[in-house]
Amino acid sequence: MTDDSRLIILDNEVEARLLESVLTERGIPHLIRSYKDLAYDGIYQFQQGWGHVEAPPEYMAQVRQIYNDLCKKK
Repeated sequence: MTDDSRLIILDNEVEARLLESVLTERGIPHLIRSYKDLAYDGIYQFQQGWGHVEAPPEYMAQVRQIYNDLCKKK
């Protein structure tokens, strides 16, 4: 993907997988990146969160709304 933006910082892998499944189901292009680094034993995940979601700018509002809807269900 090009011109992607980091939309949301994810807290954990479960949250990432759930969001990924909904975005895929709706055909929204996205990329979920983990901050896990084996060389540093995951220290970046403690400092920055589990990872983040990237998507083209035209999908930003949709992705945020889906994430917010998922968080309300927790």
